[in-house]
Amino acid sequence: MTIVCEIAFVPPNPPAAGEQIPEVVRQLACLPELVSLDLYTPATEETADPYVQDGAALAHLAMLAFASIEALERASRHESFTTAVTRGTGRMLACTAMRRTDHPIAGADAAAALSAPFSYVVRYHRPAEDEAFFVQHYIDNHPPLLARLPGIRNVMCYLPLAWRHHAGAEAADYMLGNEVVFDSIAAFNAAMASPIRHELRAHFRQFPPFSGRNTHFAMQRRRLPVAGTAA
Repeated sequence: MTIVCEIAFVPPNPPAAGEQIPEVVRQLACLPELVSLDLYTPATEETADPYVQDGAALAHLAMLAFASIEALERASRHESFTTAVTRGTGRMLACTAMRRTDHPIAGADAAAALSAPFSYVVRYHRPAEDEAFFVQHYIDNHPPLLARLPGIRNVMCYLPLAWRHHAGAEAADYMLGNEVVFDSIAAFNAAMASPIRHELRAHFRQFPPFSGRNTHFAMQRRRLPVAGTAA
């Protein structure tokens, strides 16, 4: 289990000349007790999910990982963190703390380290008729199906926490998230053409009732060096 803070933002337009990583995201890498920092940007190649076409992601994501909620709270008091969620990332959309659980893929005893660069980022937004029941049903039943997708490298679920940044940044209205990871968009597209994708959609139709949005965005993930790690 890992505690993460997802900062969703629209970067300045146009970006600084030659800038691939917004400077404020680079500054987050120096936060105390930060375990890892991943930058997610919308994929530019076409994906082929036969059931969902949500288009390009509307935001970039900075995903900060910590060992505990207390570590996140301490880091959130740092100037660079406050800058990121108030004025430093173009238009900041949400700052959301979540508990991430890592699930092994089929045939593995434990979840692998996160290294592959393509992520399909899925979020379920409130409301549901019974949110706790919806989330538990999903966690118990959906990850084992996802784990059988051909070529999959990681399956992760995200459960939102009540924590809020002291500067008043809004949290997203998630009740649940997941992320499936592949080596490339080509590998993802091949998985989407497999029979498992149809099984996943059949299971989706059996979910407990919910009426919130369900979004699917193809994103490229880049792990940035944090304090104490090599570039």
